[in-house]
Amino acid sequence: MDQAFKRKLIVAMADAMIAHAEELTALDSAIGDGDHGLNMKRGFEAVLADADNISAKPLPEALKAVGMALVMKVGGASGPLYGTLAMGLGKALPSEPCAADAAAALGRAIADVKARGKSEAGQKTMLDVLIPVQAAFAAGGDDLGSRLPAIAAEAADATVPMLAIRGRASFLGERSIGHMDPGARSSSLLVQAICSVFNEARA
Repeated sequence: MDQAFKRKLIVAMADAMIAHAEELTALDSAIGDGDHGLNMKRGFEAVLADADNISAKPLPEALKAVGMALVMKVGGASGPLYGTLAMGLGKALPSEPCAADAAAALGRAIADVKARGKSEAGQKTMLDVLIPVQAAFAAGGDDLGSRLPAIAAEAADATVPMLAIRGRASFLGERSIGHMDPGARSSSLLVQAICSVFNEARA
C-alpha cells in the first residue's frame, strides 16, 4: 500500500464525511445533540489537511495519526470512538496486511470500541454497522467490494426500529425508535468510501 493509495483512502473518507455533514447533523438532531455531522466534518477536515504527512507514514502509524486527529478534533462521543477504532486498527495491522490480517485487525479494533463505549451490538450505535461488516469481511468470498457497502447500508437502516441503549439517544427512551442512528450512518458512509477506493484500484 503506497503513499498515493493511502492518500486516496484519506481523501475518500474525508470527502464522504464533508459531503454528508448536513445529513448526519439532521439525523443527530432527531435523537442527539445535533452536532455529529459538523463534528465529523471538522475531524476529517483536519485529517485531510495533514493527508500528505499521514499518508507518508507506514500504514499502522498512519492509522494511529488519523485516530489521534479524530480524538483531538471531533467533539462529543464520536471522536473518542472513531479515534479508538483507527488507533486500534493501527495497533493490530502489519505494514503490509492481507485481507485476513485486515479482518482480524478490524475485529480487535471493534473490541476496543466496545470497551471504550461500554456498548454491544443491538444498542443503536456505530457497532450495529461495524460488527456485521467485520463478520462478512472475515467470512470472505467473492465481490466483497460491492457486498460490504450494501451490508453496511442495510445495517444502518436496521437501526431505525431499534431502541437506543447507549449514547445521548438513550435518554429519549421509546422516542429514539424510528430514527437512524447517526453513528451507524457515518460508519456505513466510511465503509462505502473505503470500498470505493479498493474497487477503483482493482478495476
